[in-house]
Amino acid sequence: MQGHYADLWHRIALAAPDLPAIVTVGEGTLTNAEFDDAAARFAALLAELGISRDGKVAILLQNRPEWLIAFAGCLRVGVVPVPLNFRYRAHEVTALLEDCDAEALVYGGGLAEVAAEATGELTNPVALLQVQDVDAPLLPGARDFADIADLAPLPHEDAVDGEFFIYTGGTTGAPKAAMWGVQQMLEMQLYNAYLTADLPLPESADDVVRMATDPETPRIAALALSPYMHGTALTSVINALLLGGSIIVLPMPRFDAERAVRAIIDHRVTRVAVAGDAIAIPLLEAAAKLGVEELPELTSMISAGMRFSDDTKRRLHQLAPNLVISDILASTEGGAVALSISRSAADVPVRFVMTPGTVVLDDEREEVQDIPGAVGRIAFTGGMPRGYYKDTAKTAANFVEIRGKRHIIAGDLVRVLEGGEIDLLGRGAAVVNSGGEKVYPAEVEASLMRFGVIDDAIVLGIPDARWGESVAAVVATEAPDQLDVRALADHVSAELAGFKKPRRILVVRDLERSPTGKVDLAIMRERTVAEGQAV
Repeated sequence: MQGHYADLWHRIALAAPDLPAIVTVGEGTLTNAEFDDAAARFAALLAELGISRDGKVAILLQNRPEWLIAFAGCLRVGVVPVPLNFRYRAHEVTALLEDCDAEALVYGGGLAEVAAEATGELTNPVALLQVQDVDAPLLPGARDFADIADLAPLPHEDAVDGEFFIYTGGTTGAPKAAMWGVQQMLEMQLYNAYLTADLPLPESADDVVRMATDPETPRIAALALSPYMHGTALTSVINALLLGGSIIVLPMPRFDAERAVRAIIDHRVTRVAVAGDAIAIPLLEAAAKLGVEELPELTSMISAGMRFSDDTKRRLHQLAPNLVISDILASTEGGAVALSISRSAADVPVRFVMTPGTVVLDDEREEVQDIPGAVGRIAFTGGMPRGYYKDTAKTAANFVEIRGKRHIIAGDLVRVLEGGEIDLLGRGAAVVNSGGEKVYPAEVEASLMRFGVIDDAIVLGIPDARWGESVAAVVATEAPDQLDVRALADHVSAELAGFKKPRRILVVRDLERSPTGKVDLAIMRERTVAEGQAV
């Protein structure tokens, strides 16, 4: 089915105006009609500012209803929404604003200083639209986002396919804007939206509206606990609206697991998007602290691109007996290339299974996904971005035509198993070459996590005069001073070949992952060399 998110949301609003679309914890509810109206008024503001089709509007906000209003308003008129990482420093925001040619910046009052400094360094000025998420004075020249209420809503016209950008994490270089087509994303997401709700795929816009307004359609209340700038979090909530469901928004300057558990209970949340163990473990701990024994209405949890341990999954299934956990191997550029799905604690551990369109390429770019034991880079031939904005060299390097078919080569190394299953070995660029022996970080990280007191871990290579590189690890634990690093290294050596044992270990309380789960490997490598303990 071809279609456009903006058109479908508008039609659902006309058919079911009073259904709740966005429920913001502690603030209030926007019905479908009110959300549609707010998006139309934001579109009117864009027109007033002279921002037309293909113009770029950057969004520097934590999860809030205004984030979704700005996103929807842009899509209505073909303006390109560009989510930015709200934890970036001013100079990093400046670089992205210049990179994407932003004409406006929607930002929170709590980030006003960052916005002021970032835009003050720009070559071309941008319009400033301030969301009053905290009590803060408007920046000079800025407009209050709430003033859209004073504008007449822009009449809806059937949307023409447009784009939105999602920036890569930038762990292997400067972040790059992946250009996603709106209609293309919808086509990809129909499977996720409908099949996970046990609904047939719609064949037309009429089918979408009919199912969204059908009382027999399962109730959906979707809460993203990872940031909307993360593609998985974003699609998890915007897909809920297609089903006539509600988006539960939990504004939090910092993640508060107890508030999240209370929101799940109070708002009868059915779907949660998380960032693996980084969010799931605090949720479990908060539920225990609050005396919550069961979350029966929680039926879906989705995570992508983050470590999601077997023990955590088992505990989640025990807490939420009706829960289906979808652990996704994905990238900003390539969508879901493999899935690991569990429906009960008895299912765990579950290996990743390649999705349709996924292939594994060896060093000669020959397909080896049907050869058990083969090691190669995972690639995807399904729906993918049009490329990187203004970066033809990177686009040519990562979006490659092989035997007449376009591939996105994600860079993840995998080992092929039977039946379409794979073992994730880590990023190709992260493989440690120690004296000619290849060490795959994911394998060593899994061993480190099995030690028992390790909350998070990364494995990387550091320079070694004799071996070229040696294996090093950064591990996070609640009591760094009490960790016996030699015992930890011996534990790995007992499980894996000796050359895979970390030779230097840095112990920290927190790996300081970004909201999308990424770690700054360059900084961690420097710290490990300078501060790590030799073992």
